[in-house]
Amino acid sequence: MRFFLTAATAALFLTTAAAEAGPVSRACLASDRGARNAQVCGCIQHVANSTLDWSDQRLVAKIFRKPQMAQDIKMSDSRQHEVFWKKYKAFGATASRACS
Repeated sequence: MRFFLTAATAALFLTTAAAEAGPVSRACLASDRGARNAQVCGCIQHVANSTLDWSDQRLVAKIFRKPQMAQDIKMSDSRQHEVFWKKYKAFGATASRACS
């Protein structure tokens, strides 16, 4: 029984650590935004994992590095950017509620 609990705890820790090590979390930690810290960035990554696919997460990470991209995507006439923007707004609202 003790082995099972230890294994389950280790699996939970590794899953959480892996989730926090995604592209959004890494970009968040590397950003110059005042609220950056491992806990907040990990939370934001967790929200990204549940609301965005891998491709969208990589684009969000690029937005962390180059915030002007958000405005460029928002103003774009591309259908692909329009679809992404709707998901990005929902992601941002969810992350704001969950991680603040």
